[in-house]
Amino acid sequence: MDLRVIERGESELVIEIAGEDHTFMNVLKGALLEAEDVSAATYDMNPEQSGGQTEPVLTIKTEDGTDPLDALEAAATRIKDQLTDFQNAFEAAA
Repeated sequence: MDLRVIERGESELVIEIAGEDHTFMNVLKGALLEAEDVSAATYDMNPEQSGGQTEPVLTIKTEDGTDPLDALEAAATRIKDQLTDFQNAFEAAA
């Protein structure tokens, strides 16, 4: 997975996440929106209207002085923990 920071500010982060599709982007967006300090999380994957963009671009906006990169890291950790819990439940059921 390749990440490219397009824009980074105190309360906003815009990054391109190469090689991903709606499946991953929706999970990541959902995990971000669960955080109280994230005021907005969206992504765009519309190449025809964005000048040939083919990779998803994620935008994160935070409040209360939270660094959006920290919010992204926390969301990724929550996703990883949920996947581990699912794997353990699946293995126990088998």
